Parts: sequence; structure tokens; C-alpha cells
Amino acid sequence: ASLGGPVLERACTHAAGPYNYQNFEIDGWAWYTNNPPAGAFRGFGVTQTCFCIESLLNQMADLVGISPWEIRYRNAIRPGQELPNGQIVDESTGLVETLEAVKPYYEKAKYAGLACAMKNAGVGVGIPDTGRVRLTVEGGKVHIFAGASCIGQGLGTVLTQMICDQTGLPHEDVVYERSNTYFAPDSGTTSGSRQTLFTGEACRRACEGLKAALEEGGLGSLNGKEFYGEYLGKTDPLGADVPNPVSHIAYGYATQVCVLDEDGKLKQIVAAHDVGKAVNPLSVEGQIEGGVVMSMGYALTERYPLEDCKPNVKFGTLGLFRASQIPEIVPIIVEKPGLNVACGAIGIGEITSIPTAPAIADAYYRYDGKRRTALPLEGTPYSKK
Repeated sequence: ASLGGPVLERACTHAAGPYNYQNFEIDGWAWYTNNPPAGAFRGFGVTQTCFCIESLLNQMADLVGISPWEIRYRNAIRPGQELPNGQIVDESTGLVETLEAVKPYYEKAKYAGLACAMKNAGVGVGIPDTGRVRLTVEGGKVHIFAGASCIGQGLGTVLTQMICDQTGLPHEDVVYERSNTYFAPDSGTTSGSRQTLFTGEACRRACEGLKAALEEGGLGSLNGKEFYGEYLGKTDPLGADVPNPVSHIAYGYATQVCVLDEDGKLKQIVAAHDVGKAVNPLSVEGQIEGGVVMSMGYALTERYPLEDCKPNVKFGTLGLFRASQIPEIVPIIVEKPGLNVACGAIGIGEITSIPTAPAIADAYYRYDGKRRTALPLEGTPYSKK
């Protein structure tokens, strides 16, 4: 079963997309099968429902005679408005800005597809969600202890930069210690694009005490001192009987455009992502590029066929994109202030893979006039012969 229930929950809570309408209802079921256990992948259920709703939006735009960009711009969620799940979004909401960022690329391309997405940062829906950081001063340096797995998102760099920003210390005086369960406080799972926001805010709070101590004396005078920070993101459970329940502390927003060449091959993917505050822009761009490539495979080439409930494919034949097949990827970072935690940073780990597949599907419709409603897409130059 793995995370079947939570994945379905995310699929349902995000299924309406990042738009300002409330006439939406969805039911979801998770089924036990005799197939191999299926864990969560990047996007955590939202990838699937986004492919559906964004494809429908593109069809609706054609039916009413406006562009896919225009239908999204008119209905995009804006600060202070209500999401279909009832939450009022804050000033950091930047979906409109991501649409504006990709518009020049979209309008000049002959064959271009478009899709938007939203994704929560943090576990949310009333589940206790805490980030913790312990800072110690040893040998004239600040050591960071946080029980959080760093699996490529660059959390150590983010926490180091936050300390330098908050205290004025040079990075040479800050040491990120490899996470462990002995010295480091539990900072929760590396999931839900939560570590930068939750552990980042815990780090910022720990810096308040460190900064005050530095003002009284230099770093050398603080050897043996400890500074602790903790942040609990409070949200409302699903079905809470309150007006405008807070489902998640924050959301990231994105718009992606797929451009095809005359031969129907991927020419360019433009990915504009609202990240609040980009603590490390280079790392953010890397996340965008990696997420796009992952979802290119999801959209066009990857299959996991089963025979009598058993996989009959090897890793090398799953259909993962090869480096030589990758088109130009244009990451666009949209910074929108307004979130009052973690120096304004919103996680970007999962959302990067969510709108790619529907954008690619729409591009192929503009190319040959065929609607494709299943993944991987059939009848493309990437389809298995």
C-alpha cells in the first residue's frame, strides 16, 4: 500500500488547479491490488490530476475561442482570492507572474503547449509538521545540526546562507554537519517540498538568539554555546468546520511551455516557477531542469509493464530519457515576496515535474490536431515502434 492514501489525498486537494473558482467536486478511491507496491514519485498525486485538468482547460479554451494562455490568465488565483479548497492565498502567490514570464516564448512559437500547476509546501491538512535546528559554536565556528535528509535539494547550502544572511557571518565560519539521529534534532521528512520552508524557518529562529549573542561579543567568545530553533506549521485538517481552512502553509506555482520543432521533436521547455525567495538561484534552476527532464520521460517514453502482476522490464528498458535527447530547458525564477517564514522561501522540489506532461500533450495537439489523453503519449517521434 505504501503511501496510496496520502497520494490520493494530494491528487484530490490539488485536482482543481491553481484557479479562482469554487464550483468543484471530486471523489477519490485507492485500490489494493496484487501488483508490486507502488511508492510516491515526484509530484505526489498532483502530477496525475494536473495532466487531466490542464488538458481539459486547453480543450475549453479552444471551445470558447480564446488561447490556453488567456483562459489561465483570466482565472489564475491571485493574492487574497479563494482556492477551490477554501483557502485564502497570501501575497506570495505568483501564478500570474509565471504566466507573464512565459508569454513571449509561447506567442512566438509555431507549435507550443502550455500548462500551469500548484503544489503545497509542507505536509499540511492538520498533520503535525515541525522543523528543528540546533546551532552550536565550537572552535570559533557555527555548526548546524538538523535531522533532515539532504537528497539533492541543497538544504545544507540553504541553511548556511540563511545564517550568513541573518547574522552577517562569512560562510567560512559556518559548518553544515551531516544529518544524524544522535546529535541533530528531528526535522521531519524530506517530502512535500518542506525542508527549505520548515527547517529554514527553524534555522532563522535559532539565528535570532545567535545574532543577539554576537552583538554582545565576537564569535570566539561563544564557544560551547547552543542556539535552538523550532517551527510548527499549523494547518487545518481536511473537512475542518471552519471558514476558509488553511490546508497548507504555502504553495508554489508554475507555468511551463513546450515548444516542438518542424519534425515534432522537443525543441524547448520553458519553465517559470514562483519560489517566493530564491535563497540559492543556481540550485533552484537545477531543481527546475531535473524535474522537467523527469516528467519528459513520464510524458513520452517511460513504461512499467506488468505481466500477471509481475514487472517484465529491466531498468535499462524503462524508457528513461538519455542525455542526448534533452532539449533546451529555460528555467525562469519568479520571486514574489509575502511569505513571512523562512526568509520568504517556498520549496520547489516537487512542482517542477507537475505541469510538464500536459504542456507537452498540448504542444502535440497544436502540431498534428490529435488529442492525447493517456501517458505516455502515443504517436510521437519518441513512441516505441
